[in-house]
Amino acid sequence: MSDNSVDPSGNTEAFRAFTQNEPQESATATRTPLLIGGAAVAVVLIALIIWLVA
Repeated sequence: MSDNSVDPSGNTEAFRAFTQNEPQESATATRTPLLIGGAAVAVVLIALIIWLVA
């Protein structure tokens, strides 16, 4: 019975194809947590300023 999956380390051509086909992450996906964190910090600072002024 033959194995349907190809071992990328079996030959150089398959290994190169395996390493070059990794999905690229988009820049917006990596910046999303930073934007959410910045917005949360801004809300907390505004609430703190309003509480101190009142």
